[in-house]
Amino acid sequence: MIIGVLKEIKIKENRVAMTPAGVEQLVARGHTVCVETCAGEGSGITDQQYEKAGAAVLASPKDIYAKSAMVMKVKEPLPVEYGLIRKGQVMFTYFHFAASEKLTRAVIKSGCTAVAYETVKKANGSLPLLTPMSEVAGKMAVHEGAKYLEKTFGGKGKLLGGVPGVDAGTVLILGGGVVGVNAAKIACGLGAKVYLLDTNLERLRYLSDVMPPNCFLVASSPANIRRYLQEADLVVGAVLIPGATAPRVVTRDMLKLMKKGTVIVDVAIDQGGCIETARPTTHDEPIFQVDGIIHYCVTNMPGAVSATSTMALTNATLPYAIEIADKGARRAALDNLEIAEGINIIDGQVTFPGVAEAFGLKYTPIQKVLSQKRRK
Repeated sequence: MIIGVLKEIKIKENRVAMTPAGVEQLVARGHTVCVETCAGEGSGITDQQYEKAGAAVLASPKDIYAKSAMVMKVKEPLPVEYGLIRKGQVMFTYFHFAASEKLTRAVIKSGCTAVAYETVKKANGSLPLLTPMSEVAGKMAVHEGAKYLEKTFGGKGKLLGGVPGVDAGTVLILGGGVVGVNAAKIACGLGAKVYLLDTNLERLRYLSDVMPPNCFLVASSPANIRRYLQEADLVVGAVLIPGATAPRVVTRDMLKLMKKGTVIVDVAIDQGGCIETARPTTHDEPIFQVDGIIHYCVTNMPGAVSATSTMALTNATLPYAIEIADKGARRAALDNLEIAEGINIIDGQVTFPGVAEAFGLKYTPIQKVLSQKRRK
């Protein structure tokens, strides 16, 4: 198979979907890898390193799309790319379809097979391709929140860890998944008082055994969210329903309970955000204020630490990319239910329920699509 690796064009997106080490493994299995020139520049990887690993370096995204049976990216295709996607082509990237009807309809129209990193799921319910970037984003959420708490950015001027004789800051984390736990680890390490809320009591019981003593586990409810919003200096939104629109757990009215200069970091913004007042921002303009509350809603947070993120992402995606390249997407999906879970759209049919529900589209189970093709 010919696999194409694109240079990311989202603002300040410095990651790349494949390292030279990944290229080497694909080439060793008889595949051809084409990499767009300067694709790895933001992650400290040169064209020469890709060529040494066996890749062909091509000049433009048009060339990559035209030649490749499978195209790999980090972030979703942008409007300038929609017309380049071909029928039958495999697109393997983060899509987050439920956050964009325009993207969803463009991919349906293209006739490609869209394999979304964020919905590849193991039998135990874990999300192996979302996890590494969630780990990065969770840690970054507290770093960024601490920065924007500084008075120079309009924050309270509060140091999360405090100092002897001065109270530490309070961090409210909504969601006890990978993002929430990693955010809690960093916030606890700084010495903050951390409240981590989740609706899953079994998850809270588990976390109570492994989290530091300054992390307090609380059952999530509207009443508890309202209570802790009043105390919080930093709020991290980390609520996720894989592949579907994030539920809005903090409403506009709730902002009135918060002190001016409090910072919200909505990590769920890729899926529409779990804060009602959140809207996507970029690394160039990361924050805005609503009712005196600072909102940080960058949709590609890990792109700022690209050297770490690119390595972590390739470590996770490469085994799946190899299987798809070896077998083709349909055969791979029939053999591996994890890959089948990742297929959100195929041949113009929506095969992930959360995407269909988000926009009132017809849902067709992936196994039905695959079995129909096999009978033909």
